[in-house]
Amino acid sequence: MGDMANSSIEFHPKPQQQREAPHAGGFGCTLAELRTLMELRGAEALQKIEETYGDVSGLCRRLKTSPTVGLADNTNDLEKRRQIYGQNFIPPKQPKTFLQLVWEALQDVTLIILEVAAIVSLGLSFYAPPGEESEACGNVSGGTEDEGEAEAGWIEGAAILLSVICVVLVTAFNDWSKEKQFRGLQSRIEQEQKFTVIRNGQLLQVPVAALVVGDIAQVKYGDLLPADGVLIQANDLKIDESSLTGESDHVRKSADKDPMLLSGTHVMEGSGRMVVTAVGVNSQTGIIFTLLGAGGEEEEKKDKKGKQQDGAMESSQTKGSNLGDGVPLCAAKRQDGAVAMEMQPLKSAEGGEMEDREKKRARAPKKEKSVLQGKLTKLAVQIGKAGLVMSAITVIILVLYFVIETFVVEGRTWLAECTPVYVQYFVKFFIIGVTVLVVAVPEGLPLAVTISLAYSVKKMMKDNNLVRHLDACETMGNATAICSDKTGTLTTNRMTVVQSYLGDTHYKEIPAPSALTPKILDLLVHAISINSAYTTKILPPEKEGALPRQVGNKTECALLGFVLDLKRDFQPVREQIPEDKLYKVYTFNSVRKSMSTVIRMPDGGFRLFSKGASEILLKKCTNILNSNGELRSFRPRDRDDIVRKIIEPMACDGLRTICIAYRDFPEGQEPDWDNENEVVSDLTCIAVVGIEDPVRPEVPEAIRKCQRAGITVRMVTGDNINTARAIAAKCGIIQPGEDFLCLEGKEFNRRIRNEKGEIEQERLDKVWPKLRVLARSSPTDKHTLVKGIIDSTSGEQRQVVAVTGDGTNDGPALKKADVGFAMGIAGTDVAKEASDIILTDDNFTSIVKAVMWGRNVYDSISKFLQFQLTVNVVAVIVAFTGACITQDSPLKAVQMLWVNLIMDTFASLALATEPPTESLLLRKPYGRDKPLISRTMMKNILGHAVYQLAIIFTLLFVGELFFDIDSGRNAPLHSPPSEHYTIIFNTFVMMQLFNEINARKIHGERNVFDGIFSNPIFCTIVLGTFGIQIVIVQFGGKPFSCSPLSTEQWLWCLFVGVGELVWGQVIATIPTSQLKCLKEAGHGPGKDEMTDEELAEGEEEIDHAERELRRGQILWFRGLNRIQTQMEVVSTFKRSASLQGAVRRRSSVLSQLHDVTNLSTPTHVILSAANPASAAGNPGGESIP
Repeated sequence: MGDMANSSIEFHPKPQQQREAPHAGGFGCTLAELRTLMELRGAEALQKIEETYGDVSGLCRRLKTSPTVGLADNTNDLEKRRQIYGQNFIPPKQPKTFLQLVWEALQDVTLIILEVAAIVSLGLSFYAPPGEESEACGNVSGGTEDEGEAEAGWIEGAAILLSVICVVLVTAFNDWSKEKQFRGLQSRIEQEQKFTVIRNGQLLQVPVAALVVGDIAQVKYGDLLPADGVLIQANDLKIDESSLTGESDHVRKSADKDPMLLSGTHVMEGSGRMVVTAVGVNSQTGIIFTLLGAGGEEEEKKDKKGKQQDGAMESSQTKGSNLGDGVPLCAAKRQDGAVAMEMQPLKSAEGGEMEDREKKRARAPKKEKSVLQGKLTKLAVQIGKAGLVMSAITVIILVLYFVIETFVVEGRTWLAECTPVYVQYFVKFFIIGVTVLVVAVPEGLPLAVTISLAYSVKKMMKDNNLVRHLDACETMGNATAICSDKTGTLTTNRMTVVQSYLGDTHYKEIPAPSALTPKILDLLVHAISINSAYTTKILPPEKEGALPRQVGNKTECALLGFVLDLKRDFQPVREQIPEDKLYKVYTFNSVRKSMSTVIRMPDGGFRLFSKGASEILLKKCTNILNSNGELRSFRPRDRDDIVRKIIEPMACDGLRTICIAYRDFPEGQEPDWDNENEVVSDLTCIAVVGIEDPVRPEVPEAIRKCQRAGITVRMVTGDNINTARAIAAKCGIIQPGEDFLCLEGKEFNRRIRNEKGEIEQERLDKVWPKLRVLARSSPTDKHTLVKGIIDSTSGEQRQVVAVTGDGTNDGPALKKADVGFAMGIAGTDVAKEASDIILTDDNFTSIVKAVMWGRNVYDSISKFLQFQLTVNVVAVIVAFTGACITQDSPLKAVQMLWVNLIMDTFASLALATEPPTESLLLRKPYGRDKPLISRTMMKNILGHAVYQLAIIFTLLFVGELFFDIDSGRNAPLHSPPSEHYTIIFNTFVMMQLFNEINARKIHGERNVFDGIFSNPIFCTIVLGTFGIQIVIVQFGGKPFSCSPLSTEQWLWCLFVGVGELVWGQVIATIPTSQLKCLKEAGHGPGKDEMTDEELAEGEEEIDHAERELRRGQILWFRGLNRIQTQMEVVSTFKRSASLQGAVRRRSSVLSQLHDVTNLSTPTHVILSAANPASAAGNPGGESIP
């Protein structure tokens, strides 16, 4: 079955074969029949069911299942259904093979240049010019060379090729393991997704992939439907089918009007039961997936034909920067298939997010690049440009020097037979130039980011954070505000009734059953047992002495627990009135804040039970039961009394108050059940109960850590304001004596809206900075608050907001927030779908862990940069000056590649896997505009560079005297490696190794060894590199241009290396504040450097996933063509005074667009609109007129 789905070409014939065998496997419907049935909607579908099966139960009979008992849990039967109707699984796209990844790594431009140079060098080394003319060619090949050495000319070329292969394999392996991690993450998310079905009359939670055709599934509020089905029974069911139809209105479903439920749609309200009729590739979602998959494959076939004709050109084009222009979207889309998989790990087999939404996503602007990527991309382009310039100058100087020396000073003529010799020289110069470029370009950057993020994501799983979008991890480090739910996140979500008001008496603890009138007790037990979801129940504890297990809605569990505490049982009541005998159910939703159930009484009348938020429901009560269980009238004055004397004191103890009421409709007076306001009114109050949900013991400490780390925690809850305030005080969100606001949703809206009822940002800016608690809030309020904080420009920095949510209606707020946390246990599928991180234990402390990891990612990258840039600066200057003064780089190409491997791949592994420490939470968030390289880091980089250059130049020019060895300068072509240059190379590497230890600290701390043993990877890499270095120097010989060193020389190299640590302490002593001259580097993309087209283009090009998968090099070369545009743009900006108007217009268009699509709008535009002056802070320093 698995491979059946891979292409629709193999897939379509199957139904025909089954049609020939009528009713396969003894079931009464074929796969094809069910598929055509599921394509119908509404009345057509009903008609078809009636014609073919009589009714839904007829369909169930044909599928050999029972609407009430479900399937027998019989493995053979389930297996047989899977074979005939398919499994509920949509095969993911094939991952890229290792060879494909190798091929991609080979596309790296600098590597290609090196490969060409190496091959030319190899070819020339095998060409021996005729011996006797060698005199005429000058001292080109003379010197210390003997016969054996001349043979070894090919070694350098071969060594370069070998090191290129190493780099490629390492890169490919990294990409491969990254992809594997994502697949692992994805399957983990898929396994976690369960769905409720009835088998053998028992409610079971089965993994979504285990659903089969014929299963009876329970559908409830917040579910994402995993398969297609036909409704058997429904209560007030509303479905959001926008993922399939694009219509945003919720569709009402009922067994007698529109019974068709489709996979990938969301349940927005109500509950029900359905019989599963199509799974996996045969469900509506699956069919769309299959069409897309097949489309891709046909494309590929055409593509291959095309490729043979225009070979490499096409591949380099798809690879290159013109994804936005020139490559058809389908090709780009296919190439990015892995990307779509990678960045959206929640998407494949649950048939959830439709591929056609994926199509929309390809058209819609991408989510803006994360802050860190913006800064890195920009920094990398700048470094790349500098490297390119340096390497070009190096080559030009070398060539000119050689030409002038040979043909002008020595006055030789260019002889034909000498050409190969000269060409060999030019190739050598070219290789030196390329080496400078290789070292200058930090291709380790993308790698470091990827490793750091992937490592963090893996470790965050252990801290109960399931990260769905990689960049969320790093954004969390910048978070300045967290808007948290109360129930379940700050509290334990194990609710119990602790106080009650029954029959005119306020009980501070559970009353004895004998104290209550039988009539009240009976009504209460019925009202609670019937008017709650039948899936909610209390089960006996799993272990002796543990608490009973609460299953389902926790508030209802508390009420059922209250029934048990009153020594009664809810099960017999439910058996007497089973779920399908309920006449009408008004399910709970966030607008009603109440739930009501209607049952038919034996005398023909009806009784309605209702429960809900006490202040809302009491307004609808006109009677109340007194101590004898008789009705007495309940006037507004009485209501105010109860609120003042009972509800407020309960709420001030942090209790949630729930009112339970009922109403009788006599026979013959049946109301209009659709007019809910009419039905749920004129109630009689039975009781008001106070439910306690204790604060999680670890939360106050976690909130204190957040506040210390400069993060404001706000509580947004649907609860009563007094309850909310009491809990907020217990958690430490509000402290006595502070200036803060606690508002209810109504008051909040009144303050932020103008007379026309529109939200005004200025008004919001007056409210949110002090707001700590928002009570009785609707999901819209939550979204308004989050959007208001994010869009606010009142502070010096844009706020970065994290939000937690569990309900279906939290989706918009989760999407709008910079980081959305969904609850793994209590969260609905819809919330998880909209989130960036899933908290597997629903606990607030896990959010603090996420902040820690996020800050750690940021710091790891800064550490890596500090190390990398020191090496870059030194290596480039050494190669450049060395080449200009001695016509030969002191560090050979192969050695440079080894240094590059140390500093790029290994260092990124070592420094990017530093575990986070609590001290990360002692500083304020960096904010979006803080440069990657702070002044302190700049001081360290330049300070260490000075030390290393001083040492290396000393060794280069007077080293031979100090060590009493032959000078390695001005050696002829192919001469054997000199001890002199080996010492330089070895010293250079030793200094890097010790500087790697210095790089572990970026805030100027003194103790660089602090916590070094808590990172085994770091220790292994440093020691491993040291070991390999010994092997290279002692046994590397000709390929590495090394000659073995004596113990004394080794000790000197080590001594100079250790000097790095001492020098580090010296640098730490210099106060950064004195060094005003140092510039910071690596700001975010400058605000005035983006034009409209560039924005549109930029969103296409450097989106996160693409950058993750491509090697970083594309960016440098893309940066070169970009720089011209940017220069033009900047100059245009300087000329145009109408800029602000233009930007404002753009931002207003964007904000309208935003409201439509709910995608994050590119912030830099909006920032520059609101605050043109702030753009002057960019590194170029161009300010807007």
